[in-house]
Amino acid sequence: MSPESPATPYLRVDVARVRSAITSVAERAAAAGVSLRPHAKTHKSPEIARLQLEAGAIGLTVATVGEAEVFVEHGVEDLFVAYPLWLSDAVARRIRDLADRADLAIGVDSVAAAQRAGSLLEGTGVAVLVEVDSGQHRSGVAGADAGAVAAAAAEAGLTVRGVFTFPGHGYSPDAMTTAADDEARALRAAVTSFRDVGLEPDVVSGGSTPTLAHSHTDQLTELRPGVYVFGDAQQWELGTTDPGSIALTCRATVVSHAGGRMVLDSGSKALGADRAAYASGWGRLPDHPDARVVQLSEHHAVVDLVGGALPPLGSLVDVVPNHVCAAVNLADTLWADDGGPLVPWPVAARGRNG
Repeated sequence: MSPESPATPYLRVDVARVRSAITSVAERAAAAGVSLRPHAKTHKSPEIARLQLEAGAIGLTVATVGEAEVFVEHGVEDLFVAYPLWLSDAVARRIRDLADRADLAIGVDSVAAAQRAGSLLEGTGVAVLVEVDSGQHRSGVAGADAGAVAAAAAEAGLTVRGVFTFPGHGYSPDAMTTAADDEARALRAAVTSFRDVGLEPDVVSGGSTPTLAHSHTDQLTELRPGVYVFGDAQQWELGTTDPGSIALTCRATVVSHAGGRMVLDSGSKALGADRAAYASGWGRLPDHPDARVVQLSEHHAVVDLVGGALPPLGSLVDVVPNHVCAAVNLADTLWADDGGPLVPWPVAARGRNG
């Protein structure tokens, strides 16, 4: 199979749209006077990371130590593991190795985790940021408690760089503005709690793709959006991404007309199985905006074209995954379309979940 025609289903990236998204958000951050540290768990791609850094990103955010290792291997020199790590001896050894090759920061969200990180990482130069819960209620401490965690980290011999949060509850049609407000309120309380224990946070980090336009950059020093680089069906339905700017689609083949509907070969093992409560299907079709993926199994996507004509069997159709981060993590390769033959971009950090 030649690079011009990989077997379906495959993930196709419109390089011009990726560049446009990267430039737009970099310019937004620069105009607001804040740093940009994109979340690379979305793309897991050294090629896209290079484009982001060339456009002005100060470094990358990752979700795991394994992702950090991949990007350091590809020359990235500034990384933040935005996750409340509880360190084992083995993970601490990996972090110490990374700290010899890059500026590295990690997240903590408890006094115990801060003390453990200090006992295993003191003297390495690894910095910590304290995670604050700004309303998603997943991980992180209350803003008022951030200072106690920061003080414990400092007493354990670590450099305390600042505070971070993720306004994940902004992934809802009616919550983007209020989630950004919650984020600012939580971070404001965290900064106060730092100062109450004699510490000054250099970094106040937050942001997400759906809340980006509403972020309180008077409170933040750093933004960490991820999905913006591609867009996906969730962002389409939230109204934060125009379908004409979505940069990643799953190219699929029409394999059946059973039941008078279009059946594609892009099942959950290509698109991912995520479906948010507000989602109207398991994916959207740019060329058929009224259509919905109404049934999804491992290797089948059943599409209701809502009265539209069925494309012939064997036709190629593009599907926008609901959650692009999950779809990318299922693929070995992104096929980059820059106007010529498709170019394979390895998903180098795929599966690096720890």
